[in-house]
Amino acid sequence: MKKLFLSTALLWSVFANANEGMWLPQLLGQQKYAEMKAKGLKLTAEQLYSINKASIKDAIVIFGGGCTGEIVSKEGLIFTNHHCGYGNIASLSSVEHNYLDNGFYAKSKEEELPAKGLSVQFLVSISDITKQVEDSIKTFGNYADWEKSKTRVFNNIAKASTSGTGYEARVSSMFKDNQFLLYTYERYNDVRLVGTPPQSIGKFGGDTDNWVWPRHTGDFSIFRVYMSKDGKAAAYNKENIPYKPKHYLPVSIKGVKEGDFSMIFGYPGSTNRFETSYGINLATGLKNPAFVKMRDIRLKAMHTEMQKSTAVKLSLASSYAGLANYWKFYDGETKQLLKYDVAGTKAKQEQELVNWAKANNKQEYVNIFSDYAKAYDAWKPYAKMKEYYEQGILGPGVVKLANAFGSLERAYDAGNQDDVKKLLDNLDKVRSQSLEGINIASEEVMLPQLVQAFYTDIDNSQKPADFYTTLAKNFGDLSADDTYKKWSKDLFRNSIIINSDKWNAFKENPSVDVLKNDPLYSLSKAFKENWDKVKDKFNDFTTINNELGNKYLKAYLEKNKGGKFYPDANFTMRTSFGKVASYIPFDGAKYDYVTTSKGILEKYIPGDFEFDLPANQIELLKKKDFGRYIDKSRNDLVVNFITNDDITGGNSGSPVINGQGHLIGLAFDGNYEALSHKINFEDSMNRTICVDIRYVLWCIDKLGGAKNIINELTIVQ
Repeated sequence: MKKLFLSTALLWSVFANANEGMWLPQLLGQQKYAEMKAKGLKLTAEQLYSINKASIKDAIVIFGGGCTGEIVSKEGLIFTNHHCGYGNIASLSSVEHNYLDNGFYAKSKEEELPAKGLSVQFLVSISDITKQVEDSIKTFGNYADWEKSKTRVFNNIAKASTSGTGYEARVSSMFKDNQFLLYTYERYNDVRLVGTPPQSIGKFGGDTDNWVWPRHTGDFSIFRVYMSKDGKAAAYNKENIPYKPKHYLPVSIKGVKEGDFSMIFGYPGSTNRFETSYGINLATGLKNPAFVKMRDIRLKAMHTEMQKSTAVKLSLASSYAGLANYWKFYDGETKQLLKYDVAGTKAKQEQELVNWAKANNKQEYVNIFSDYAKAYDAWKPYAKMKEYYEQGILGPGVVKLANAFGSLERAYDAGNQDDVKKLLDNLDKVRSQSLEGINIASEEVMLPQLVQAFYTDIDNSQKPADFYTTLAKNFGDLSADDTYKKWSKDLFRNSIIINSDKWNAFKENPSVDVLKNDPLYSLSKAFKENWDKVKDKFNDFTTINNELGNKYLKAYLEKNKGGKFYPDANFTMRTSFGKVASYIPFDGAKYDYVTTSKGILEKYIPGDFEFDLPANQIELLKKKDFGRYIDKSRNDLVVNFITNDDITGGNSGSPVINGQGHLIGLAFDGNYEALSHKINFEDSMNRTICVDIRYVLWCIDKLGGAKNIINELTIVQ
């Protein structure tokens, strides 16, 4: 097997221009500190990141499973985005106590609400384990064998490194398996909701304004992390005390102006800025449009039901928000990748690399892109089918539930009655719990549309033919909408998985034939077996693509030796920096770097699903009752501002920090004109949308009346 690694002299970053870069914080002193100082940073490198002393990195947490938060008080208070806390806020809400719609502020610690299942993680240390992983890789015969085993290898290394410490660790691959770092964390599981604005503030603008500037959204929520009395991470207990941080962020209400230095710490989720022209063409031509179409069907069905009652709205709120976010993202990504001809630019860079390899007798790199072409040609015919299956057919909760019944059929076929009984008891519980979280009305509308779209849009050779033959035989013409509606109505009325009377009868007299003939189980089984015929092709494509990516990046770094680089985002701590900056989205227009309460009032639509607001907010804004949070230069309340810092998903909730190390805002979104940012950083257009900390404090103080929270902060005037 060929060696996978470069010397460490070539590592530590993607090639960076202008404000591009999600930099590893432990290397800022070596790589970017001088540039940061020149742009306005007033802190030392050790104040940004230190293992031995308190630093900004100690105030940054992984919030839940996919966001960032920051400690803002000596008692473990956490600021993050509203959309990061959304699921927990929804779970804590009920029709009687609707915190999602009405907001909530604890006036004392006793009023704070335990957020079940929520945790935060603090970064303890980072270790370079490239040599250790390299030694392990040598035992594998080829890249495919390594790919199959690397998760096990990583888990073993992480487990051994934290044995007996109470910490947890994860190995992160950098530069497409050219370097490996071990990240060690301490997890705290007692996290409580302290405050949230009504979602009419936290989600103001809804899907219409999502990924859009100008923006007027109060995207924040407040939590607190607790520890045991002896200072240890612990599960929820009433006797626990607020966490005592090594460092917390002071809060500045001085405001921002054009050109001010800005810095963002956080956990960006994923980028692929070394994506090839082949990958971009597949995404824009097939993958993204298919993804968007499937989610569009599901979202419309859910939205219709959410309008009907508060209870349904609460139950679907979190799922709907998650689906909608990336529906719009991938639609925008496609448009921006095409607009900037990113595939064309990549193709030129790829040819330059091939020319360099030939000129320098680097034969191992000459055929990288011809091999990419072969791999994509082999997979491309199945790419749409994969999206229609994963984002479409597997979308409804009832289909996911039906998939769980496959184990029951296998137990029947094996003739193991003890297993059958155990599975029936377990599936009874799984079924009951799952159906509590499924909105049947919306799924009865979306499922026939998804099944019809699969039939209409997917090649005949990739369809579960027997399923559609049976559907046509029993319900009619497969080109007619009504056929699928009749089929869906029959399925939702007669499936033992959905109908409780039929399920109870089945439990009393279980039969494998009844299960196999169940309309919902038949659907899930037919499409799963259909996907299983293709799954190996996708796995082979993924392995080849990863191996070529490893070789491509090695060649690129060798060709550009001496350049400044940063790794693709992979949900490890990063720092980006830039400035507060306006931009020109198109000819003849210029977008200011801030929005104000004036814009809120202009967008306000009473009773609207996306643009309604609490009556007391409208009253206070009209009175210009802004208190000390006013922006004197505009005689208004600044709501949001933009910077040209480089972020991506996972950075939601990240602190936006000024040159003195003070919190000035929370990052919560990107702009539509730069939605190609996962693959391509467009410097002139890329903007990070932030909620101004003064608007956050105004909402807490003036609207929420929670002066106890304000008094807990260290506020810089």
